[in-house]
Amino acid sequence: MEKRDYYEVLGVSKTATDDEIKKAYRKKAIQYHPDKNPGDKEAEEKFKEAAEAYEVLSNPEKRSRYDRFGHAGVGGAAGGGFSGGGMSMEDIFSNFGDLFGGHFGSFFGGGFGGGSASSATRRGSDLRVRVKLNLKEISTGVEKKLKVKKYVKCNDCNGTGAEGNSYSTCTKCNGTGRITRIQNTMFGAMQTQSVCPDCNGEGKIITKKCPHCGGNGVVVDEEVITVKIPAGVMEGMQIPLRGKGNAARHGGVNGDLYIAIEEEPHPELIRDENDLIYNLLLSVPMAVNGGTIEIPTVDSMVKVKIDPGTQPGKVLRLKGKGLPSVNSYGSGDLLVNIGVYIPEKVTKEESKMFEDLSKSANMKPTEGAKKSFCERFKKMFG
Repeated sequence: MEKRDYYEVLGVSKTATDDEIKKAYRKKAIQYHPDKNPGDKEAEEKFKEAAEAYEVLSNPEKRSRYDRFGHAGVGGAAGGGFSGGGMSMEDIFSNFGDLFGGHFGSFFGGGFGGGSASSATRRGSDLRVRVKLNLKEISTGVEKKLKVKKYVKCNDCNGTGAEGNSYSTCTKCNGTGRITRIQNTMFGAMQTQSVCPDCNGEGKIITKKCPHCGGNGVVVDEEVITVKIPAGVMEGMQIPLRGKGNAARHGGVNGDLYIAIEEEPHPELIRDENDLIYNLLLSVPMAVNGGTIEIPTVDSMVKVKIDPGTQPGKVLRLKGKGLPSVNSYGSGDLLVNIGVYIPEKVTKEESKMFEDLSKSANMKPTEGAKKSFCERFKKMFG
């Protein structure tokens, strides 16, 4: 199915501000939230669609690419397990929960799919690390070792926060972790439940805190994490490493670590999706007589044949010399844009030589050359 325009999905104009985009997404997320539409598959898909649109439009770089190239410009953000369309419900709640002033799943009074706050598994927070890659690393894929400072489980208390087995049953909730209140209303007695404020839903209270972690169950430490980055990744993509984020206080599930990709600019090559662009400036004699010239690729120099009479604006295509696609087989091409350098200063002898050449019939533009120039001009400004 063809993707809808992201601006249309959120119901905003293409000139919308960041704040307008955020408000529009929040409105859509509330409207189609799974807790509000239990069992409604269509609402769930619209919920995911809105999250995908927000992920792109809230990121200045992705939004710029989307405005220029449409969905093709952010193809990496919508598949391959990185982000966008490949996001699970857990990813959406994890990434955008701060828009709702807290854990996204609890916005309607519980975690995703219902359930109480006390029965939900405690989860550590996510981390993001930026990794800079050059084009050579992007072209082949690379393995990186990252030193990440984060919260890890305290080994002295095994993450419980208590020294030994120093617990007592919470007297406020009698060990249930929840407080039940009965309120009389015009419709009769209404019973509500909430998380016990004294034990935070655990049902027990630490009587003697672990001296190493101060009762938190976690301590700050550094971990060396190895991540394999596949070939063809793009600026703005995120690689999730499940369970490699911060440890949760008093046990539970670790958060995730997201590897955010940054590209280092190449001194001579320009990236356009999976294609690479090289701007080649020829001398007048080379453009006229032709010859062989070396140009750079990602990992080496290659020789390119220049035909006699090569015109400015011609594009040479070197098949397969671009970057591999991260989501499929095959590679892009290396596009060589031809320009011709006109000398800014010449000697009297050189000037006389050009003046003599200008009298030759071969120096006058042919009708075919004029037509070709006009066509290129139309494409540029049409």
